[in-house]
Amino acid sequence: MSAKDQPAWSEKILWGTLNALERYLYSENFIVANLTPYEEICRDGIMSVRHYLPLEESEITIGDEVVPVSRQRHRVPLVLVPPLAATSMIFDLLPQRSVVRFFLAQGFDVYLVDWGEVTEDHSHLSLETYVMEWMPAALQQVRRHSGEQEVSFFAYCMGGLLTLMYAAASEDKHIRNLVTVASPIDMHQSGLAGRVLSLVYRPANIASRLLNFSLLDLPARYLHIPGWLNSLAFKLTNPMGSVISTLELLVNFWDREFVTSHTTVSQWFDEMVDYPGQTIKEMLVKMGLENQMAKGRMMMGDTSAEFSAIRCSVLAFAGDSDKLVSIKAAHKVLDIVSTEDKEFCVVPGGHAGVFAGSNAPQNTWAVSAEWLSHRSD
Repeated sequence: MSAKDQPAWSEKILWGTLNALERYLYSENFIVANLTPYEEICRDGIMSVRHYLPLEESEITIGDEVVPVSRQRHRVPLVLVPPLAATSMIFDLLPQRSVVRFFLAQGFDVYLVDWGEVTEDHSHLSLETYVMEWMPAALQQVRRHSGEQEVSFFAYCMGGLLTLMYAAASEDKHIRNLVTVASPIDMHQSGLAGRVLSLVYRPANIASRLLNFSLLDLPARYLHIPGWLNSLAFKLTNPMGSVISTLELLVNFWDREFVTSHTTVSQWFDEMVDYPGQTIKEMLVKMGLENQMAKGRMMMGDTSAEFSAIRCSVLAFAGDSDKLVSIKAAHKVLDIVSTEDKEFCVVPGGHAGVFAGSNAPQNTWAVSAEWLSHRSD
């Protein structure tokens, strides 16, 4: 909207007041996530699997670009895997910034694994639950529903780690392609937290042997992390960004479209999901202190997940300004898998931006779609 098309200040104040009042009383009126039609094809406890229906439009708007909807379908279905702290809404965030709609338009048959709403009652959920129970159950239904054995994955952050764990532990030979976005394989290379983990590892290991005690011995409920704490921790990685975002909302309250977009995206950061205590214990010890993924082997229950067993095509992304996952931490995936068909891309954006920011469609999404299209027929 140009300056001369903008309403007068009196109108801005009026519409700003009305929008602010409505947002305060009925914030759901401004939420436009999860609007793409889908059918639920599987449910196991709080975990479910969605199959998204083909787009009816001939073209859609993604970002500022009009994208034609392909009527030719790729044979290999695409499975989206979210992280644990963020809900599945991040894959269908806004109509014009939806990973789901983008890949549907590119001719992919799109499925999504929804890990569900974790509460304190689910503190017992472990990495083994996600990797050895729910992932196989989800893929069984995807394969039954699609009629195809081969599948591709597009996974964000912790979702990428869970997918890699599954691929290594199961040695599933029907995984065709795997795309990871901002997934920290090498925890000791991931920012300040990584350096702390690296320094603490040896003293903690010695203390554990001397005291005959491990964090894994603690009751899971003691390490259960509520969603509000996940949200706070995420915002603290960029406190100035949170302040600027709030100021932008105050200035643009008159613009309903802006308020809708801002409110929807804010829900991603404000309403994160609990982290199960048992999962946190295993992440701290196995993935954090011991850095097992970076070393190429990780125990999943009684199963040794050997990452060298992964031979599918791999594409990995890192954000050039990601304060949570460093480029080195994300690049490590190329060192632990055995496939010869592997690529690594550094794209613009922080931890959220690299996946769903305004530049993601022409970078992470477009590169992934082209890469997958050559490997999905």
